[in-house]
Amino acid sequence: MKIEPSLFDEIDDDAEAAADARAEADVAAGRVISHEAVSRWLASWANGAPTPPPKVGD
Repeated sequence: MKIEPSLFDEIDDDAEAAADARAEADVAAGRVISHEAVSRWLASWANGAPTPPPKVGD
């Protein structure tokens, strides 16, 4: 039986560094969604009245 490789088997260090740099730039620029906003959104699923997903700055 051949085991298929997972997406973690081959790590592209350059791609990972680029993704980290983009994420850090987003955080520095304030392009984030707060934990509180995500928590409120997820709680809306549980109460049966789902709200639209939060947007950056919510």
